Amino acid sequence: MAQQIRLGIVGVGKIARDQHLPAIAANAGFRLIAGASRNAQVEGVRNYKTIQELLAAEPDLDAVSLCATPQVRFEQARDALLAGKHVMLEKPPGASVVEVKLLAELANERGRSLFATWHSRHAPGVETARAWLAERDIKSVQVLWKEDVRKWHPNQDWIWQPGGLGVFDPGINALSIVTRILPRAFFLKSAELWVPSNRQTPIAANLNFTDDRDTPIRAEFDWRHGSEELWQIEVTTGSGVLRLSQGGKLLHIDGAAVNVGPEREYPGLYERFFELVSSGASDVDLRPLEHVADALLLGHRHAVEAFVD
Repeated sequence: MAQQIRLGIVGVGKIARDQHLPAIAANAGFRLIAGASRNAQVEGVRNYKTIQELLAAEPDLDAVSLCATPQVRFEQARDALLAGKHVMLEKPPGASVVEVKLLAELANERGRSLFATWHSRHAPGVETARAWLAERDIKSVQVLWKEDVRKWHPNQDWIWQPGGLGVFDPGINALSIVTRILPRAFFLKSAELWVPSNRQTPIAANLNFTDDRDTPIRAEFDWRHGSEELWQIEVTTGSGVLRLSQGGKLLHIDGAAVNVGPEREYPGLYERFFELVSSGASDVDLRPLEHVADALLLGHRHAVEAFVD
């Protein structure tokens, strides 16, 4: 592999423009060659309508970053892997657990790297929190992940369709952090889901988890929150209370702020992808998606008023 990875980006929407493109531009390990999107283009590179057109026209491409909606992710990733490209998946990595497992098997067969990303794990407070909790006795966990859907996901109909996750699209960010920082695995006991009468996915959800020591782990996700987001994880231990807030940007232990450094979520993703491609490894942790799948399987559904953007 050449020192600089020749990269294509697929799905040039808001998340790609706001996060991926700046992170790629700031990483000397990547050179953006081309983009593929039905309705948008990336300035300064060659552009195509579909990933199939991109792959046919750019045989020297080393890797692709897939930012389109999860419902189309499997076909795009499969075609890229079959064409010999390394693949990075925006979260959630797919519309189902099994399809991502199949992609991981294909990547292994083809000797290519597959990276199922969880950008919130790269929030600056996460690894410090993980290290602090590693030797603690966890008593309880409370997750509050609440925001205004009209602010963060305006006019995005795909998110209300099967495979779009609804409130679990942001909620899975919280789950990606919790599965990273807690020292023991946990599982879902029950869930309450509130689904608008004109939609297929939840607008709010309450989840009750536990582990093999009966530790209560509760998560509340809500898209009907006010203008000020509440992205917080609080872990009570036998030797103090740890709180991650602002999505993992801030860390407090027993009320005292801990210096965790600047925000680097998406730059951190591309640093990790460069490491994986350079070493011939993959990183596919499906636990956050598995917890969402369990919630949709076990959840008690409540019909609520229709949602209109």
